[in-house]
Amino acid sequence: MSNEKNISVEEYCTHYSIEASFVRSLSENGLIELSNVNESFCIGFGQLQDLEKYIHLHYDLDINIEGIEAISHLLQKIDNLQTELRILRNRLST
Repeated sequence: MSNEKNISVEEYCTHYSIEASFVRSLSENGLIELSNVNESFCIGFGQLQDLEKYIHLHYDLDINIEGIEAISHLLQKIDNLQTELRILRNRLST
């Protein structure tokens, strides 16, 4: 993530009116990765889509961190199964 552009968690949270503790909780639970740049926690631009999804789940749908973890795990599993299915279908068609 060192070559990736980052935004500070504080700046992001201020702009979107969310709690920095929520973002730190996501990081502590392994849902996003924060980096420490100039003594400030930052998130890479590549992770912003996931962060926005987690913000929606938490603030709009009132889902707690544990629920977000479960949802994220299941969505990742679905993606993996769809990829595997696509590979197997391609194998059968050749």
